[in-house]
Amino acid sequence: MKIEITEEASKWYQDACDLKPGDGIRFYGKVYGKTMVHEGFSIAFRKEKPIKPESSTVVDGITYFITDNDTWFFARYDLEVQYDPKTDGPDYIFKSNE
Repeated sequence: MKIEITEEASKWYQDACDLKPGDGIRFYGKVYGKTMVHEGFSIAFRKEKPIKPESSTVVDGITYFITDNDTWFFARYDLEVQYDPKTDGPDYIFKSNE
């Protein structure tokens, strides 16, 4: 599973979460909602220091990552995070990696 963050999405996270280089954003699945590939679960994030990420990428000095506890949610998919100006927030796109 690969994580891609667009520059626009990275800027949104930096502003919304008061991030600075060295900080991290952890993505994980949570109960309720849906994604383009999950029913009953949605994607969530929180500001957190990256410790032993299972998958990660760094944009503007910020580490965006998934831990081994959340591989079930992202299994068989790569995650692309874009900025959606209509909602002024992130748009999560799951791409099959099989």
